[in-house]
Amino acid sequence: MMPKRLLMILSLVLAASLRAAEPTVMIAPATVDRAALVVKVPLPPSGLGVNPNGLCAFDADGRAYPLQEEDPRHLILVLGFVPANQSVSLKLRQREAKDLVRGDSDGKDGLTITVRGQEQLNFRTDKARKPRADISPDILRAGYLHPIRSPSGAVVTGDYPSNHPHHHGIWTPYTKAVFQGRETDFWNMQNKKGRVDLAHADFLPTGQAGKGHPVFEQLAATLTMTDLTGPAPIPALHDHWTLRLYHVPSGPKPMVVFDLTTTQVCAGQDALELPQYHYGGFGLRGPDEWNGKEGALFLTSEGITDRKQGDGTRARWCYLGGKTGVGVSGTAVLGFPDNFRFPMPLRLHPDMPYFSIVPQKLGAFSIQPGKPFVTRYRCIVTDGEPDANLFDACWNSLAHPAVVSVTP
Repeated sequence: MMPKRLLMILSLVLAASLRAAEPTVMIAPATVDRAALVVKVPLPPSGLGVNPNGLCAFDADGRAYPLQEEDPRHLILVLGFVPANQSVSLKLRQREAKDLVRGDSDGKDGLTITVRGQEQLNFRTDKARKPRADISPDILRAGYLHPIRSPSGAVVTGDYPSNHPHHHGIWTPYTKAVFQGRETDFWNMQNKKGRVDLAHADFLPTGQAGKGHPVFEQLAATLTMTDLTGPAPIPALHDHWTLRLYHVPSGPKPMVVFDLTTTQVCAGQDALELPQYHYGGFGLRGPDEWNGKEGALFLTSEGITDRKQGDGTRARWCYLGGKTGVGVSGTAVLGFPDNFRFPMPLRLHPDMPYFSIVPQKLGAFSIQPGKPFVTRYRCIVTDGEPDANLFDACWNSLAHPAVVSVTP
């Protein structure tokens, strides 16, 4: 039988050798605070086991950050907050992470994503579902986000609102447009010049079997903007959505964080012309309870809270919120720095709870055949008064993405 002292020494040596074999993830510092930092980690060549999704990253205090496979060569983790000029060192170890983010396609009217069992958003897929009997069939549609919920569960979007029933949560149709020389309109569907149809929507594979995931869930959808001004309906533009919602394990405050990428391509050989106009494109609509000149809270990255003053300005991010059952809740929409005509040109409505991000405010442009038009946004949903410092830190994560190295 091996003496206890020798056994203890061998155990310590083995533990030390295992620790030495743990790959280290180093995240380089940035000169600014960063929040909701999405980190893309190269998969260590040594592997550390057969299931990459069984890996967790541990900081010096022992806090665990789950990882999830994005593709065969990369893993994703999310850091809630990284102070300016501070590097981050994490050790990779084998430890099965909980499946905290879950997609569900069994809902009565859409695809839902939950975090820790609480619904965070819904992508509407049922065009026929009418919330009220007075809604015209001409404006019934699917292919938008509603409801979006705050960390407390408060609803921060509106759908078929009483004063503008063609508004829907987060949606992306163009208003003033020209197709084949004719003026069309995909926003005001009640005018019967254009319509938007949902062609397809489903969750994307995320590299792990089962319905739950430790870090993110993602879905993809295709919408078609169809022109109705010619002799027969003609598809003009395909609008491909990719949405990814993250679980943020820590940070200054609870946040619901998701990325939306829209890739718009011509449906045929005809361009879609977008004349200069003051709204249309990306829209965010708040609940009916936020109606009126004093009903909603606006805040832009430039510190503007007056919607009349903010209308027509440009910003890195824009927040829309209002009173809910928990106090104040709302959504900040952050533009990625490589977006067309960034900083975002804004349309803030004077008495309704919505805003648009409108590149054509700065002048006409067109979407040409064979040239996809790609736009990316990150949405941050919070409870409590809007926090400009937090939204700045979240936007800094877009402008200063994580620079990562992995050492054996």
